[in-house]
Amino acid sequence: MRYILENEAIRASIDSYGAELRSLAGIKSGREYLWQADPAYWNRTSPVLFPFVGRLKRNQYQYQGKTYPMRQHGFARDQEFAVTAHSAAKIEFMLQDDEETRKVYPFHFQLFISYELAGSKIIVHWRVRNTEKEVMHFSIGSHPAFLCPFTEEEKTCRLQFDQGGPLSYQQLDDNYLCREACNDLPLQDKIWSFEKNVFDHDVLIFPNYQIKQVSILKKNGNPYLTLDFYAPVVGIWSPPKKDAPFICIEPWFGRCDSAEEARCLEEREFNNALSGGAEFSSLWNPD
Repeated sequence: MRYILENEAIRASIDSYGAELRSLAGIKSGREYLWQADPAYWNRTSPVLFPFVGRLKRNQYQYQGKTYPMRQHGFARDQEFAVTAHSAAKIEFMLQDDEETRKVYPFHFQLFISYELAGSKIIVHWRVRNTEKEVMHFSIGSHPAFLCPFTEEEKTCRLQFDQGGPLSYQQLDDNYLCREACNDLPLQDKIWSFEKNVFDHDVLIFPNYQIKQVSILKKNGNPYLTLDFYAPVVGIWSPPKKDAPFICIEPWFGRCDSAEEARCLEEREFNNALSGGAEFSSLWNPD
């Protein structure tokens, strides 16, 4: 079911299936900022990645001596969420473990995702609650796709970072696992100008809190959208070899498996461990 949030500046549409943000548009301009899931390029808009981010080696993981299957990016994006609160400017969704989720992820949890309008911003808030006594291990991330270039006339896509660079990034191998080797991304005055073929080997992964803000620039150099976040890993992606008219800027608390070695769940890089009864909380916001 689709739910609408609206104020004097922006209008948002969120689907209860996956608690996915599906539209973000300016009220006065009527302009849409989010990719609208044309399957010719990519059939999603802004999925939530939980309880894993990225691909696992052999699409499985080990926990306490047992092997569990897990598809890329986990299962939350393909689950129906319950609405726990709804007003004109804010909505909150909740996903809770059940018999089916525990077949592939043996933890008891509640995942809350809320969206709140504040002027021209939409604040996205994640809460993960461990509802059992044992330690819970998880990853969570976002995968929002923003139109880029902003208009058909502009043709180019440029990003501006809060850091002057060079930034260090990792890439994937042919099995969508993370290579340990790092590459430098040179910037000019904090700006990255690029062709979409830079994603021919899939996502660029920026680890270790290098990036906390990204702006997508218009042709005149002014930002048309800025994302603020505080996450240990950021992915930047557009579909390989498609010259797609959008860019994904993805704050992650987690990452795909390393191509060099497979680790058990407790030892995975960028793993999050939540003690019994505790809660994890984080937010990010496009403006």
